[in-house]
Amino acid sequence: ELCLGPEAPPRMIECLDIAHLEGEDTVASLVCFTDGRPDRKQYRAFTVRTLDGKVDDFEAMREAVARRYTRVVNEELERPDLVLVDGGKGQLSAALGVLAGLELAGIPVVGLAKKKEEIFLPGRGDPLVLAEDSPGLRVLEAVRNEAHRFATTLSRKKRAKRVALTLLEGVPG
Repeated sequence: ELCLGPEAPPRMIECLDIAHLEGEDTVASLVCFTDGRPDRKQYRAFTVRTLDGKVDDFEAMREAVARRYTRVVNEELERPDLVLVDGGKGQLSAALGVLAGLELAGIPVVGLAKKKEEIFLPGRGDPLVLAEDSPGLRVLEAVRNEAHRFATTLSRKKRAKRVALTLLEGVPG
């Protein structure tokens, strides 16, 4: 059901998500699922460096995709069968632009927006909406939810570390 071409369903899916609190502690997570299961050895975390406190999920996505897939190209790492981005048209467009620049436009990329679980596909104006009980949608949701959990955890850890450091700096001596 989750076929993006004539081939079999994607064996290796990588998903990226962005997390922040009003522009602070912005991080990107990358999770990898292989054969439908989390492959935690392949998880990656990125501290987003280019925003200077601005809230810009599209630019954060560009940075994370660029950092991940530049490494995939340079180190000749295994390429995923599908890249899933948490978000809609804007996040999808950001990822597609970077991948095209890295000459990785052949990797299928889709966006999954949370509110209505709409699937955004390149070159298609309207999102794809699958039935709630669709096995393909359940796979995408599981991968996206894990990326979201990982990103949120990373952002909270960064925030806790920053707040603790600020408190310590306020102590005399």
